[in-house]
Amino acid sequence: MARTNFIELPDCEPIPILYEDRSVIAIDKARGWMLVPHSWQKTSRNLQAAITSSIAAGDYWARSRGLKFLRHIHRLDAETTGILLFAKSLGAVDAFSDMFEGRKMEKIYLAVVMGEPKQAEWKCELKLAPDQQRFRKMKVDARHGKDATTYFKILETHGKISLVEAKPVTGRTHQIRVHLMESGLPVVGDEMYGNPKGDWPLGLRAVRLAYTDPYTKKRVEIHAPVKAFLKEYGFTLSPRT
Repeated sequence: MARTNFIELPDCEPIPILYEDRSVIAIDKARGWMLVPHSWQKTSRNLQAAITSSIAAGDYWARSRGLKFLRHIHRLDAETTGILLFAKSLGAVDAFSDMFEGRKMEKIYLAVVMGEPKQAEWKCELKLAPDQQRFRKMKVDARHGKDATTYFKILETHGKISLVEAKPVTGRTHQIRVHLMESGLPVVGDEMYGNPKGDWPLGLRAVRLAYTDPYTKKRVEIHAPVKAFLKEYGFTLSPRT
């Protein structure tokens, strides 16, 4: 049975599969899909629930792979696009979750920000903690916050906005968004962290994930296309298409 290169869920655009092996599937997540508990019924855009239901229904994309199980290993914010890794077994969930927690995953994002960075490269190490005054928001908290480290590099400036490469070492909630806000460069379209939405959607995309497979010990490098993302904001630079 021939496999499709997409996850096809009811009433939505097909979700591209960027990489697949015996343990994992990496998809290109579109804007709007949330990663929330299965019981959280406040949205019809619960990606994990939709995938689980599709597998249970025996939809072709899953049936052609003999898939009985698929669970996200990490998270992307609802409006962040790009690489999202799913495990095909509980064992793989544990193995790959340990790699994320152990900082053995190399992650690269592209961020479109308001303003022009004062330096070509910089590192932010501000500690982060939940903001008790605002639901689901994070804040800098030097006393009670958890360690958070992100490396940034300017790639291109276009008018009032800039394209920045972000390499988070840790994986705190909203880490890149808060670190950029604190650097005076809020992500375009980020209403939560200081930038009214205006005409642009959230300018954040996960474009690269690299690691050593815990089972085969082979090097894996996954890339998401960037051309359409860059075009949305008027950039011509194309690290990868």
